[in-house]
Amino acid sequence: MKKAKLFIENFLIYGLGGIISKIIPLIMVPFITRLMPNSIYFGLSDLSNTIISFASSLAIMGMYDAMYRLFFDKEEEGYQKKVCSTAIGFTLLSSVVVCILLFLTRDFIAEWIFKDRQYVYLVYLCAIATLVGATNSIVSAPTRMQNKRGIFLITNTVSPILSYAIAVPLLLQGYYVLALPLAAIISGVTMEVTFAVLNKSWFSLKSMDKKLLKQLLAIGIPAMPTFLIYWVFNSSDKLMIANILGVSAEGIYSVGSKLGHASQLIYTAFAGGWQYFAFSTMKEENQVESNSKIFEYLGLISFATTAFICAWSYPIYKLLFVGEYVDGYIVAPYLFLAPLLQMLFQVAGNQFLVIKKSWPIAITLSGGAVINVVLNLVLIPVLGIEGAAIATLVGYAISVIVCVIVLIKMKLMVVSGKFLLASMAMVGFFVLWRQLCKDDVIIGSLLAIGITVFMMIVYRNDIKQLLIAIKSKKQRV
Repeated sequence: MKKAKLFIENFLIYGLGGIISKIIPLIMVPFITRLMPNSIYFGLSDLSNTIISFASSLAIMGMYDAMYRLFFDKEEEGYQKKVCSTAIGFTLLSSVVVCILLFLTRDFIAEWIFKDRQYVYLVYLCAIATLVGATNSIVSAPTRMQNKRGIFLITNTVSPILSYAIAVPLLLQGYYVLALPLAAIISGVTMEVTFAVLNKSWFSLKSMDKKLLKQLLAIGIPAMPTFLIYWVFNSSDKLMIANILGVSAEGIYSVGSKLGHASQLIYTAFAGGWQYFAFSTMKEENQVESNSKIFEYLGLISFATTAFICAWSYPIYKLLFVGEYVDGYIVAPYLFLAPLLQMLFQVAGNQFLVIKKSWPIAITLSGGAVINVVLNLVLIPVLGIEGAAIATLVGYAISVIVCVIVLIKMKLMVVSGKFLLASMAMVGFFVLWRQLCKDDVIIGSLLAIGITVFMMIVYRNDIKQLLIAIKSKKQRV
């Protein structure tokens, strides 16, 4: 099979699988919020996910990526089974350790994160979910590494459906706190048992290898700082809102972020194919120009789509949600653009990887994460949940700006004056939208159309060249 065909098939299957696993929870949010008496319960559920995401990644300790990397070093099945067995052995041990730590610190976590010790049992559920989720990622890995795409697609579809099939009846019975976390655990256990049966031949504790463990840790541990940075970007705002404004406000913020998460579907599809493209073209003579153009074009698309999200956010939330949840519309545009800026950062940061220097990426992201936290402290007391969303967006924006400036000085990137003009126009649009028409869909839409047309005019020559290239390609076919 040709590489191009293999890439396209994997991109479609794994990209689609990742999107399905995220889009089902997105679709279910309006229904779930209607089954809960108030936003406190949704906030508790979201804070539980925040704990689980942090604890699970600590337990995995980069082992999934390391396992994936070493698996293909040799084609010997015996060696590959040793890699899988060593990875599951370590992850099982580390997951148990993290689980025990959560049990031991249950009172502190319940009071600090959930703001009430009565929710200690939620910490117990988080500990169990961490144990299940961390080991599940390793147990399911051989399915993907063997390129069994059909199974991957089915399980990514069945898992969220099963989870909500359990959660909804529990919510109807009044188990508002337990429903979502418990359903996620049951669904996770079901998937883990399924993959354990399918992949049992790949795992044996007797096949663990100390030398391979050292290699796995050497690859996995350096990835931890980057995870912690992204966790700060994605979760520090929620914890700070819960502590400053209360769990109810965090619930509203979480619902507001769901429309923002729609852009993560774009990012998921992008990430599935970007790495292959980036490294397969890195030796071309015009690589810097090509990468820079991709950066600009993706930036323009991100700005235009965000402009319409700004215009339509209020009516969308008015249609889908009721009561206090509608207030979440104000954070949606900021949190829609934030993952797209993360996508732009990945495009730019890839230039560091081309020259085999990954440390500038971590340093640049760290700076943005620190700014994010500082702005949270300043803006949340003043602007409420909107302040947290602004802090997240600004943190990512500064990371991108600093990264691009460094790359330009290193002559690894070129940014045109047109893109700077479009970026300034987008900042101006945000100010106008927020001050004049944050809940006026007509004026907001006109502004969105205006900035989109403006960017098209600025990039008219690029658009013409693109249309000519597409036309000539069709004629050759």
